[in-house]
Amino acid sequence: MIVKTENDEVEKYLTDESSFRGKCDAVYFPENESELAGLLKKSSQSGTKTTIAGNGTGLTSGRVPDGGIVITTEKLNRIIELNEKEHYAIVEPAVILQDLQTLVEEKNLFYPPDPTERNCFIGATVATNSSGARTFKYGPTRDYVLGLRVILPEGGILNLQRGVSFASEYSARLTTEEGREYSFGIPKYDMPLTSKNAAGYYCRPNMDLIDLFIGSEGTLGVISEIRLKLLDLPKDVFSCVAFFPDEENALDFIDEARSLSKAAAPGGIDARALEYFDSYSLQFLAKDYPNIPDAAKGAVWYEQEVNGNEDEMLFQWTGLMKKYKSPEEESWFALDRNEQEKFKEFRHAIAWKVNEFISRHGLKKIGTDVAVPDASFKQYYYETKEKIEKAGLRYVIYGHLGNSHMHLNFLPSNPDEYSRSRELYKEICVDALKLHGTFSAEHGVGKTKRDFLLLMYGEETIRKMAALKIVFDPEKILNIGNIFDEQYLER
Repeated sequence: MIVKTENDEVEKYLTDESSFRGKCDAVYFPENESELAGLLKKSSQSGTKTTIAGNGTGLTSGRVPDGGIVITTEKLNRIIELNEKEHYAIVEPAVILQDLQTLVEEKNLFYPPDPTERNCFIGATVATNSSGARTFKYGPTRDYVLGLRVILPEGGILNLQRGVSFASEYSARLTTEEGREYSFGIPKYDMPLTSKNAAGYYCRPNMDLIDLFIGSEGTLGVISEIRLKLLDLPKDVFSCVAFFPDEENALDFIDEARSLSKAAAPGGIDARALEYFDSYSLQFLAKDYPNIPDAAKGAVWYEQEVNGNEDEMLFQWTGLMKKYKSPEEESWFALDRNEQEKFKEFRHAIAWKVNEFISRHGLKKIGTDVAVPDASFKQYYYETKEKIEKAGLRYVIYGHLGNSHMHLNFLPSNPDEYSRSRELYKEICVDALKLHGTFSAEHGVGKTKRDFLLLMYGEETIRKMAALKIVFDPEKILNIGNIFDEQYLER
């Protein structure tokens, strides 16, 4: 097993896309499950803080260590099995999402989860229950996890298969392959029911216990193997970027397209993605995409799988665009895969352009990951914009508005603007919580958003989550600081 301790060797493992920087004594590179289990057991026995590192694409400092050691899973990168007949894949945690999707599509299979950054590790997407544009139709990563092998800090292994181990109301029991039994209570609290949410442990009465580890951000155990559900690859996909003369029409277009898609009448509108760009996003992208219409004040990228009468489907979409004043002649349409990939690049370009802008000014990124119930979204959107514009701050808004999930990125150019943006960011997150939404719809909590989890659920619930962690990690060594502050681990 490789171990690195020199400063220049460990540097890349001290940060992620959040730009926060940590510290550690060494980085370990286990090459198999046995080595990983041995490392965790050794850390537990010695009380050494241990942070698990994915590929560094996260936005919440989840992999950023605060002392101790780092274990990177990058050597655990095998696709163990691809079963075309039974539609599943078994992979190790460091398989790259894009590589898996490319491979299964060559076999006419389909793995739907599509977070914006496809260079992430599959294990990290499970640890954070990642989602993306296609979540509108297909749901988040959780819906495609059929099995997990999870190594607990004491070195034992849980072999979890969906549909096998359930809680009894709020009481639960799991047994490792080595025979050690863990009995515990499921914390009781209300999670958002009508919006996407990736904040805190997934807890429900009578829940399938595999779901406790999906989205737990590496705080309960370390994933060493994943069994994923695959679907048949859709034969054809229709994509469009529609431009609108004002944002009100763009938002109304999304509202109606969402409603029609949920009804999913045969042969009608049934979007698998509904993504939004505000006028400032379009201005931000205009230099690289000069064919963006000058008069456009908003845009919607939508996709639909073609499963029936293509002409009827196109007729309905273009009719909806006309209803909301989107000029068909200025819109971008794609039916072939190459053009569709260009649209995805357009969607992803705004994120890296923002990162580039922030980096150029030597600041840290301030971007929301908020989602609220559909019925509250437009009011929330307009009130949020009003607050920012009243403060005189630059920003862009884009994201998964099909799920009423908004990425608002501030664009501060100096420390004063950065400070004011931070304060307004907090207010925007609190406003989402007041509407029974979430501050973290898809990126998790990590270390940077713990205070909002406290606001969302209250100290009593956070202490229940911490008590659950201690059941599996009694020496309190694993990914300390993720989800909640270390102080809550003190009994």
